[in-house]
Amino acid sequence: MKTYINPEKTNWPEILKRPLIDVSELYGKVQTILDEIKSNGDKALKKFTLQFDGVDLDSILVAKEEIDEAEKLVDSELKDAITLASKNITIFHAAQKSEIKKVETSKGVVCWQKPVAIEKVGLYIPGGSAPLFSTVLMLAIPAQIAGCKEIILCSPPNKEGKIHAAILYAAKISGVTQIYKLGGVQAIGAMAFGTETVPKTYKIFGPGNQYVMAAKQLVSMNDVAIDMPAGPSEVLVVADDTSNPAFVASDLLSQAEHGPDSQVILVANRLEIVEKVLTEIERQVIKLPRGKIASKALEHSILIVQENPDEQIGLINEYAPEHLIISTKNYTEIAEKITNAGSVFLGEYTPESAGDYASGTNHTLPTNGWSRSYSGVNLDSFLRKITFQEISKEGLKNIGPAIEKMAVAEELEAHKNAISLRLKEI
Repeated sequence: MKTYINPEKTNWPEILKRPLIDVSELYGKVQTILDEIKSNGDKALKKFTLQFDGVDLDSILVAKEEIDEAEKLVDSELKDAITLASKNITIFHAAQKSEIKKVETSKGVVCWQKPVAIEKVGLYIPGGSAPLFSTVLMLAIPAQIAGCKEIILCSPPNKEGKIHAAILYAAKISGVTQIYKLGGVQAIGAMAFGTETVPKTYKIFGPGNQYVMAAKQLVSMNDVAIDMPAGPSEVLVVADDTSNPAFVASDLLSQAEHGPDSQVILVANRLEIVEKVLTEIERQVIKLPRGKIASKALEHSILIVQENPDEQIGLINEYAPEHLIISTKNYTEIAEKITNAGSVFLGEYTPESAGDYASGTNHTLPTNGWSRSYSGVNLDSFLRKITFQEISKEGLKNIGPAIEKMAVAEELEAHKNAISLRLKEI
């Protein structure tokens, strides 16, 4: 991990660069797979599942019997934990419902907005080195609350042709309507185009590796909406003399273990704090089952000593982290000045792991600086807002002349006539 002491603002963009991935050949390869799926449907899905996942499937649809079997394999304590997380996620996202509010913009001119659920949504759930059953809850629960009629889930099968039991159990209790044994590009292609077996969806959600991300971006150009651009996971932790170095180290490692391309950043006001955290990282990482993965992520992660409080804030907003942990005495003061972050965790006892699993907030968040312009997944992600308006005769008399003048100024005579004809009748 590189350490920087009070870096000049002009150097921030270079210091805060994310790990670069060479995608020069990636998009061409992904597009070739997508084209074949679009042309050959289920046949292509089975071909690529055999090629990439090493399993020859008779059926890509998960049967009810498989879901029932999976439920028996999940131990009761994990079921209780999933139930607790589901409850909190439901409470938080249900609170995001908004009432329809009719507004009279002028006398006789009434306008309003109505939220309508996206009818068919596709959820991609990684199932390789880390089966992310928690992501099922984060995506399916708000989709169910929103009222989506079809919630399609795809997750890669193992060598025995099965999806991880916890993923199937989470899907069952979260309102998923159909589950398919599909991973990677083939899952995204199936949900984007539709095949003989998999229905076409209108919006695709979920994380994945660089191939999944490339596929989502490619299909979003012409075929389907996606939740957001995304890249490797990341966290920025702010620490001071009151911070517990062991806590800070554990927060950094919890992101680093996601993958070798994850990035973690520590910002502190004194070098001694950084040194204490580094000692804790070295002590903790050797005990982690995914310690080698975390160590690779740490190679391109950075430590920054920034003594000036205002410069700290500026640096955080410049980076625009996916996860921001403010583990300092004055965390409320710092939080009020944050403008770019996906999700913020305040105080010593609010680890990012809580948001990943059970506090109730959503863990599907913008990475790679996209928090400058994107929100994380929320209830609105599964809704469309349709506007309505109703104008009375009095209302048209009030705004009609202005519309006529504006239409003439834009040389759109038919627009003017649509108003003039009505005003004459009135």
